[in-house]
Parts: sequence; C-alpha cells; structure tokens
Amino acid sequence: MKLKLLTLALLLPALLTACGGSGSSDSASAGDSENQLIALGETLFHDTNLSLDRTQSCATCHDPDHAFTDPSINGSGNVRSASVGDDGVSLGDRNTPTALYSASIPEFTYGTHQRFNSPREDYVGYIGGQFWDGRAATLEDQAGGPPLNPVEMNMPDKATVVARLRENVSYEENFTELFGANIFDDIDEAYLAMTQAIAAFERSADMSPFNSKYDKFLRGEYEYSPVSKAALGKARFFSQQFTNCATCHQLRPNGNEGETFSNYEFHNIGVPVNTGLRTANGSDEGFTDTGLAAIDAVSDEPDTSELEGKFRVPTLRNVGVTAPYMHNGVFQSLDTVIRFYDRHLTNSTNGINPETGVEWAAPEVAANVSFPELRQGTALSENDIEGVVCFLYSLTDEQYEHLLPEDAEECGL
Repeated sequence: MKLKLLTLALLLPALLTACGGSGSSDSASAGDSENQLIALGETLFHDTNLSLDRTQSCATCHDPDHAFTDPSINGSGNVRSASVGDDGVSLGDRNTPTALYSASIPEFTYGTHQRFNSPREDYVGYIGGQFWDGRAATLEDQAGGPPLNPVEMNMPDKATVVARLRENVSYEENFTELFGANIFDDIDEAYLAMTQAIAAFERSADMSPFNSKYDKFLRGEYEYSPVSKAALGKARFFSQQFTNCATCHQLRPNGNEGETFSNYEFHNIGVPVNTGLRTANGSDEGFTDTGLAAIDAVSDEPDTSELEGKFRVPTLRNVGVTAPYMHNGVFQSLDTVIRFYDRHLTNSTNGINPETGVEWAAPEVAANVSFPELRQGTALSENDIEGVVCFLYSLTDEQYEHLLPEDAEECGL
C-alpha cells in the first residue's frame, strides 16, 4: 500500500479555489491562506475539546515546552514510559515520540536508500511513515489517529469529533473559508480537513527549527572546542571505524544542512520488554509488540515474520531532553542507550544494564535482530561514551537547551 503525500503546496490551490481565489496568480493570498491553515492547525493541536472528557489535546502528550514530548512523571519519579489517556486511567504501550521534525519523515513506502559513514550496503526495505511502526503513511493519517484511539483521546467516531468542531464558531468560520462552504456536509471530508490543518502546523517552520549548536556549526555560527567531549563524540558519531551510529542515524552526506539524524529505516535492535509498563497498563500475559509486522500496509506480504520486532529509526534531534528512550520507553538515560548498543561490539565491557544492575534482558522479539548493523564498529571507552552523549546534547534546539541534564555542563558546549 502506498499513499500519495498531500503536501501543503498541493493543498493550497484547492483551498484557494474554494475561497474564490485563483490559487496560482495571487501569491499574497496563497501566503495568507497558508498562514491561516497553520494557525488553525496549531489551535486544533492544543484543543482539549477534541477528546471525550475534554481533558486531552495533541499538546498534552506532545508538550511544546518539552520538545513536543510528554514530560509527565510516574509514581517512581521518572518520566512516564507511555502517556495516560483522556480518561485519566488508560495507559499505552509505547513511548510518545517528539512531533518536532515529523514533517521530514517520508511517506511510508518500500524502497532503497544510500547509507553514509557506514561500510554496510545500501538499505533495502520499508522506510518512513508516522508512529513507531509506520502505520500512518502521512502526517494527515497520523493526525486522524489519536482522537479515535480509545487509550488516547477516546472519541467514539468521526461524527462526534466534527460535532465538537462545530461547537466553536471560529472553527466554523475558518473551515468554511479554507475548505468551502459545504465542508461540514460530509463528516469524512470535515474530519480530513481537520487532519490537513494539523498536518500543516506540523509542517511549519517552527516545528523544524534546525537551530541547535550542530546546525549553527554547519552555518559557521558555532565551533566545537577541539578539546571538548562533544568534539570527541562528534568524531566518533560520524566515524566508519569506531561506531555504528551513522549507519541508521544519518540521512544526508556530511556537512549538509537539514540533517534529521534518522534515515527512517526499520530495525529490530533487541529492545527488551518494559515490564514495569506492561504491569501498569495491564497488557495480556504473553502479549508481544511485533511492530512493523502488525500494520495493515504489510499484510499482503507472504511472510510477515521477518518484520517482527522492527520499528522505525527515530530522529536524534532533541534526544538529550526527551527521555525515556526506545519505542517502549524502557531506558531512562542516554548513557544507558549508548551502553546498550556498545554491548554488541567486540571487547565491550558493557554487559550490565546500569539502570537495573543486572545483565541486559532478552529482546522482546529474538528473531530479526539487526546484528550486521549492531556489530559494526569497535567497543567504546568511557571517554568515548561520554563524548557521544555530549554530541547528542548538541543536537538540542536552542529553545530547549535549558532542559538538558546537569552533566551537559561538562561537555564543553
């Protein structure tokens, strides 16, 4: 299954025609409509009335003050591994990813792409899509999911969502102006219009600011001190010899602006079950999250078993301030994540999970682990690990640098 990505550029001519404009000759009008659509989407993104009990919006789990992730704390004093639903009780099974830079995620497809700073061959397989498993092909598809998800915003159907929209006079005015006077005559079309507005907001420049220290370095506005831990980590990250980071977390050739630090491949990296989360959300005994293998878009594959346990590679942007980590939020610190990867390398001394004090738990899905990628490189020293963490801190957007942990002060940033 391959859906056509409905970009804002493609959408605007239709909107302008509906408003009585030409769509091609009036650039000022096009800009006004684009801004109006983005503003509408931002308002919808923050609207708790689009959940059943009117307690939850997109921004509840994608908090703009916390890099568009969920900063809520559990009973143990840690950031929750998964978000609580509108009913105040329901708990999901996956960690809330950042909504920042989601516009860079390609439409879900099967294809190939070049890898950089990696001795591995070019990747062939599924790429992109929204959510950890790629089940939403586009941002519009993704935006339509949470309102109807029973463990998220919990609305019973699209008609109820549209009825909530029509309670707001401003929405009535904006929707009819942007999408046509009869937009609310068709429930599906009105619901689609809502998702298009939210997607336009997520595609806006503010949602992909590219203003971290790394971005400033590329523009000649910042220099990594040669003797800093961050500079060491940067060298290690982009090295073909020492690490495997860039194999999956580099999209463009070195030095190119717009690097999102994910090539959006799908991999099983051997992440263990988050037993605490499973206990808290009451998952059925024996439940296995098979990730990519369970989505409708791959259902026509003759054998989906080879896809089990695979999840889309996330962006590393703002990773220093968006704990916990992995698709199920099983790890609390970046240091743990780096050691989790390092354990696969020859002569690694990281056989113990520092958060549990015991050996790493077994993968939730033992088959299909991406050992060729994971075993590339050499074991890291303690200085190397600290350096890589420091470099990852430098991928934090300027407005979120105040959220970095205390050890960032030792990075020389």
